[in-house]
Amino acid sequence: MARLPNVDLNNLTKDQETFRDKLVASPRGEIRGPFLPLLHHPVLGDLIQQVGAQLRFNGVLPGKLRELAIIITARHWTAQYEWFAHRRIAETEGLNPAICDAIAERRMPAFDSDEEKIVFEFVTEMLNNDLRASDITFATALEKFGPEGVVEINSLCGFYGLIGSVLNNFDVEVPGGEKPLKP
Repeated sequence: MARLPNVDLNNLTKDQETFRDKLVASPRGEIRGPFLPLLHHPVLGDLIQQVGAQLRFNGVLPGKLRELAIIITARHWTAQYEWFAHRRIAETEGLNPAICDAIAERRMPAFDSDEEKIVFEFVTEMLNNDLRASDITFATALEKFGPEGVVEINSLCGFYGLIGSVLNNFDVEVPGGEKPLKP
């Protein structure tokens, strides 16, 4: 059960209406997941969704690499809703389901490309080493993706850590029937 009640969508403040309207008009198309608790602080929620929209819909990385970074972060934090939503997107973007399964089970995946392996190493090192990739991994990612790509991978990891904290701390529920990640 969620730790905060959902905001009554029929009784919104002006700021909440503005935030709701932006979400509904966006590619997201509705208010769900982390945006339910963020509706309690609509000005902050709107700023957060703008960063998310840039990373998700206007980034420089191919979709499957973006989603790989997201699901690694979701798995690290055992962010159930984030995993539920983004595993599907990852597979739609072309990420091999076997890679998703391995990440869910905390096993080393057999990657289909060097790019996937580089993203995995970069994000995993950040999450396990005080938010810092090793010099070798950083240099490899920089060579492969350039400065803009490395900043984006870093930002995906940080941003989806923030989203995971919202989802976990406010107990945003995964739709019924979905198999949860094991801790």
